[in-house]
Amino acid sequence: MDKNTLTVVMPDPLRTFVDERVLRGDFADAGEYLRDLVRRDRETQAASRLRELIEVGLASGQPRVMSESDWAKLRDVALGRGP
Repeated sequence: MDKNTLTVVMPDPLRTFVDERVLRGDFADAGEYLRDLVRRDRETQAASRLRELIEVGLASGQPRVMSESDWAKLRDVALGRGP
């Protein structure tokens, strides 16, 4: 995995908070803490998108029985082999 450098400027109270988390042993360093925050945000965004898709599905009408052909089309789309 390639590593890139990101410089973050933050006010003293935020930096103090990050430093306290590191000193407590929650994280090895400030970079680990920030990476953890980004990963959690990414997971939150994915969960939010999943909730949106579930709501769309629930609002789409009455359910119907899926045929093998329907499942095959879904597999193709999921595997990038179809529209």
